[in-house]
Amino acid sequence: MSLLTYGLITGIIFGFLIQKARVVRYDKQVGALRLLDMTIIKFMFSAVFVGMIGIYFLYGRGVVGLQIKPVTLGANIIGGLMFGIGWGLLGYCPATQLGALGEGRWDALWGILGMLLGVSIFARVYPALKETLYAWADFGKITLPQALGLNHWIVILLLIIFGTLLLGWFEEKGL
Repeated sequence: MSLLTYGLITGIIFGFLIQKARVVRYDKQVGALRLLDMTIIKFMFSAVFVGMIGIYFLYGRGVVGLQIKPVTLGANIIGGLMFGIGWGLLGYCPATQLGALGEGRWDALWGILGMLLGVSIFARVYPALKETLYAWADFGKITLPQALGLNHWIVILLLIIFGTLLLGWFEEKGL
């Protein structure tokens, strides 16, 4: 099977799961932004936990290779702010916009059009950003386990313990 086919199958499964978890719902998105409903956070923690374990398991078996992206604080901070502002204004993050449109909520189309406009602007200004924003606080290709000087399985275990405790606290508070 080709990589595109794997990507399509994975995308369909992910779309099905985010729809079934109801994270494409506007009220869930706004609840997460207002820290009143942690459904999306719980869903994403679950995805990150499964992803961390799966990727490092497959990496350890030599099935996949890691393609570490450089850690550049300038790009991460500005990108995170833009992502957060867009999410806050529209009430959808990128994946949930597509899911919401698939459910027939046409307001999500504004976010999709905004993403396409943003991508085209980014493509035009990238050469200038590469020399400025991407150069600010560039730590190179490093992972959290490398930065901490720990085995990746120890970091994964610690993150899962912390995440599980946090999720338990959310449940205890009714979030």
